[in-house]
Amino acid sequence: MHATLPGRTAAEPVSRTTPARAESPIPVDEDEAVSVVEGGEPVGIPSVVGVLKGIGSALAQPGPVTRGVGRLARDWASIARGTGEHLPSPRDKRFSDPAWSLNPLYRRLAQGYLALGTQLDRLVEDYDVSGADWHDVERARFAVGALTSALAPTNTVVNPAVLKRAFDTSGASLGRGARNFVHDVRHNGGMPEQADRSAFVVGEDLAVTPGQVIDRDDVAELIEYSPSTATVHERPLLIIPPPIGRYYFLDLRPGRSFVEYAVSRGLRVFILSWRNPTREQADWDIDTYARRIVRAIDTVKDVAEAEDVNTIGFCAGGILQSTVLSHQAAQGNHSIHSASYGVTLLDFSSRAPLGAFSAPRLLELAGASSRRAGVITARSMGAVFSWMRPDELVFNYVVNNWLMGQNPPVFDILAWNADGTNLPARLHAQFLDIFRSNTLATGGLSVLGTPVDLSRITVPVFVTGAVNDHLTPWIGCYRTTNLVSGPSTFVLSNAGHIASLVNPPGNPKATYWIGGKPGPVAEEWLEAAEQRSGTWWEAWADWVLERSGDERAAPESPGDAAHPPLEAAPGSYVRDRTAS
Repeated sequence: MHATLPGRTAAEPVSRTTPARAESPIPVDEDEAVSVVEGGEPVGIPSVVGVLKGIGSALAQPGPVTRGVGRLARDWASIARGTGEHLPSPRDKRFSDPAWSLNPLYRRLAQGYLALGTQLDRLVEDYDVSGADWHDVERARFAVGALTSALAPTNTVVNPAVLKRAFDTSGASLGRGARNFVHDVRHNGGMPEQADRSAFVVGEDLAVTPGQVIDRDDVAELIEYSPSTATVHERPLLIIPPPIGRYYFLDLRPGRSFVEYAVSRGLRVFILSWRNPTREQADWDIDTYARRIVRAIDTVKDVAEAEDVNTIGFCAGGILQSTVLSHQAAQGNHSIHSASYGVTLLDFSSRAPLGAFSAPRLLELAGASSRRAGVITARSMGAVFSWMRPDELVFNYVVNNWLMGQNPPVFDILAWNADGTNLPARLHAQFLDIFRSNTLATGGLSVLGTPVDLSRITVPVFVTGAVNDHLTPWIGCYRTTNLVSGPSTFVLSNAGHIASLVNPPGNPKATYWIGGKPGPVAEEWLEAAEQRSGTWWEAWADWVLERSGDERAAPESPGDAAHPPLEAAPGSYVRDRTAS
C-alpha cells in the first residue's frame, strides 16, 4: 500500500482549538506516559532574555499584530455574546471538567484563552512566511508556545477541578500542594517533579535483563547479556546508548525492553553503560567516548571470538557511532560489519524545533555555563526538554502536584526520564559546535586524529525515524541514508522520539513504514513505502539477523579469561546518584 503521512511536520503550528495530539494533565496509561517523554540530544540552555526576544520577534510585525488584535477583539466580542466558535478539542484534557463547557462563565474563559492562543500562533506563522530565518522562527515558536501554555486558565486555582478537589478535601489538597511546591523549589530547581522515582528500583524493577559487567574503566561499563536461546548468532551486537540519560530506557521492564527482545531473537548482546560525569571529568570529549567505543568493540570481538560486530547507536549515541565508523574507515579497519541508527540526527541543517536553541550567542552562553560548572547538569537539560512541550511536561504537573496536591505519577518511563545524567563540559561544547556549524555532515570535525567524513562509511546501515519526533524530525533522520555510502534501509515509526524506541511488539497502536532503497527525497520514499502493523524492532531484528552470521551454541558463561564477570547487570554506573 502507498503511505500517506498522518499528522503534521515538526515546523507546523499546534492549534489551540484542535491540538495535534492529546494534552493530558497526567498520563493515564503506559503508552501515553511514553509519548510525552523526550531526551537524548544536546541543546543550548535558553535564557529569560532569549525567550523575551523570541516573543518580541513575533510581536514586532505591525501589520500582522494589528490584524491579529482586530480578529481577537471580534472573537472576544462573539464569546461575550455567547456565539464564539472557539471550543476545546475533545482530546485537550486540560478542559475535560464539565464546568468548562456547561458553566457560562467558565466556557467563556476557556474560549477567550483559546482565541488568544489562535492569534498568537498565527503571528508566528506570519513571521514564518515573512521570510525570516527558520532558526528565528523556531525561537519565536518556542517562546510563544511557552507563553501561551503559561496563560492557560487551567493553571490557576480557578480551575474547577482544583476547586472541587479543595472542597472535597476540606482544603487539605491546597496544603499538600503548597508543600509540594516548596519541595520542588528547594530540591528540583523550581520545576514540578514529573515522576515518583522512589516507586522503582534500578536492578529490581527496571534494567533487569540478566547479564554481567565484563569490563569497566573510568568512562563506561560493558555489559554482556545472558542468552535466552539455545543458540546465538556468531556475530555479536554492541548497543551504544546516548551519553545523555541512563541506558536503561533500552532495558526498561520485561516486555518493554529492547535488550530483552534482541536477546530473545538469538543475538549475543552487549551494551555500554556510560559513567555519570562530574566536574572532574570536564575535559572528556568526543575522542574520550569514541576511544571507549573502539575499546568496547575490541573486547566484544575477543569475548565472542568474532572478526567483527554489528552496532546500533541511539540518539546522540548514533553521533558517536558515526565518528567511530568514519575513523575506522579511514584506517581500513573493518571491525564494524553493519550499523543501525535509532532516531539520530547527523545533519543539523534540517528544520527542527531544536533550532530554537541554535542562536550563536545562546550556544556561546550555554558552552560558557557548562565550562564554569564542569558539566551541563541533568536538571538543566531536563528543563529544556520540558519547556519544548510545556502543556504536557510542565503545566500538567503544576496542576497535579501544586494545585491538586497529588503525588507525581508512577510510570517506569517517567521515572527513567527523571533519572538524568550530566554531560562533560568539553563534550557539550563539541556537540554545540556540531549543532551550530553542522560539522558532522559538512566537514570540519576530527575524531581520534582523523577528519570525519560520513561518505567514507560503506557498511550496511539501518536508519529509523519517527513521525511525531520533536527533537530529531524524521526527514532529518532520513538524511543519514544520503550521507553514508553503504546500502541503506530506512524505517519510519508512527511514534515520538523516545516512544519510537520503547516500542515492543504486541502494541496494537504501533505501525511503521518500510520501503525500498532510499533516494534523495524523503517524501518520495514515503509515498512508495508500505505501512505495516507492528514495531520497527521486528523489521530491524530481521535485518540484523541476516547480517549476524551462522548460529552456534550459546555460551555457558559471560566474558572470557581476560574479561571475567565483575558484577551482575545493570552494574554500578547506572546506579550512580552523583549530584546534578
